[in-house]
Amino acid sequence: MITAILMLIAGIGVFLIACIMLSNNLESICSSKLKSLFAKASDKKLVGVGIGTVTTAAIQSSGATSVLVIGFVNAGIMSLTLATAIIYGANIGTTVTAQIVSLGMFGGNTVSLTIIFSALAGIGAFIYSYAKNDRTRKIGGIVAGFGMLFVGLDLMSNSMSEFAQSDVVINFLSNIDNLILLIIIGFLLTALVQSSSVVTSIAIVMLVQGLISLEQGIYITMGSNIGSCVVAVLAALSSGLNAKRVAAIHLSFNIFGVLIFVVVGFIISMLTGGDCTFGTIFASMFPNAPQTQLAMFHTIFNIITVLIMLPLTSQLIKFVTKILPDKKVEEVVDEREPHMYFINEYMLKTPAIAVMEVKNEMVNMSRLAIENFSYACDVICTMNNNDYKEFRAKEKELNYLKKNIPRYIVKLSNTELNRKDSIYVSTVYRTVTDLERIGDYSKNIVGYAEKMKVSSDEFSNYAKEEVREIQRLIESLYEHVRKAYVDQDYDALEKAYDIEDMVDDATERMANNHISRINEGICSASAGAEFLSLTSDAERIADHFINMGKTIKELRR
Repeated sequence: MITAILMLIAGIGVFLIACIMLSNNLESICSSKLKSLFAKASDKKLVGVGIGTVTTAAIQSSGATSVLVIGFVNAGIMSLTLATAIIYGANIGTTVTAQIVSLGMFGGNTVSLTIIFSALAGIGAFIYSYAKNDRTRKIGGIVAGFGMLFVGLDLMSNSMSEFAQSDVVINFLSNIDNLILLIIIGFLLTALVQSSSVVTSIAIVMLVQGLISLEQGIYITMGSNIGSCVVAVLAALSSGLNAKRVAAIHLSFNIFGVLIFVVVGFIISMLTGGDCTFGTIFASMFPNAPQTQLAMFHTIFNIITVLIMLPLTSQLIKFVTKILPDKKVEEVVDEREPHMYFINEYMLKTPAIAVMEVKNEMVNMSRLAIENFSYACDVICTMNNNDYKEFRAKEKELNYLKKNIPRYIVKLSNTELNRKDSIYVSTVYRTVTDLERIGDYSKNIVGYAEKMKVSSDEFSNYAKEEVREIQRLIESLYEHVRKAYVDQDYDALEKAYDIEDMVDDATERMANNHISRINEGICSASAGAEFLSLTSDAERIADHFINMGKTIKELRR
């Protein structure tokens, strides 16, 4: 019995690692195409279901698809309607693993498909070890992961066959006939291993070995469907309101589906005196193939749930929106404490989407930096610092991001990234520093205004007009840098270079003009010192924005 327990633990471990290997490598290879597919998707619900199904079948993880959707919703580039439809499709796509496991358990007295597929683990490992380029290595990882699924399956199957010879185990499992308890067991096991595919596969193996009935396996599988939402819920906790709504939609959809089938199953059983259940229906549909019976129930259950819920999508969204309503103005103000706007720890499970969200975080950080610079120019020209509290909050946020984004990048760098994403991530360290320095220079400019206010100084109208000119140039520079950074637009980067040259010329001209004004008595010497410092700060701010834009050149390598 001890040997069987250890073998079961080993089998679950190998199967789980295989799922992770398969998912990570598939996601890494498909990530750019999937992100493009998601970004270009329309709001047509059937298209969304198709995208969700294909994506989940491709990367072998409904959790990864859910986190991907949450990332797009959080970035504001996907509607709740499309996100909901993709979640529907993800539930269908995740049933592919159970079908593969079911197929692998055929073979009888001949060499089973499980053994044949298991051999792929060695082939994939050989490809992975000797591949010379990153893509081939990842293909090797996919092949090895697929093979390891069946190595784990075989270990679990062998351990279950020993359990099947124990009367104690059989009697214990046969006494678990409470449907709600079976659903809870499926939910808890899935929440624990964070993979409904693993739990469904274990249920299939237990069914084939005679440890549980088909009816028990069906309700455990239903529970695992609800448990599969845990990854999405955790990923949404530190995300925006709409991202939380996506997770709530995913959870509500799966709960509604289970409730529908539990009620229908109860009615069928009651009307037939217990002679007809889901178990007997699927046993008659696929005789002498228990693995197919449970795998097909898993697929049909999810398809029917989608067909029922698809016309009710608007009502589901309204229901979730009532549970998670838009925040009041006072609550929004309270959120000014420093925090990450787009990234969180749970997105590390899907590195491709984590990279995309890091870019969104960087663009948002650049927005904070340019807003503080613009405010600083307004303050020194008007000597009105009434909104300093908001300026200080943004400065505090910039410092927070400077400290915490690199920590996140260290963790992200240790995940499976494709070459392009890996290069991009390496540039973020410098960009974070550049943007934080812009915040510091803006703070300096506000400080100059405070000093001038104390000494009752202010710039002449000529000086103010020059400050406004440099402000307009740097704001224009920022817009071109932002476009270059987001879209990898090299034409925009060239325009940004031209504007940087204009900034250099303007700051030099400002310094010379101001010295002349001081000599002519138009401007005071004390205000002149602050003006010259401002011109130097403005030039450096332009340099830091250009540094941000220049990072796209490294992606060409």
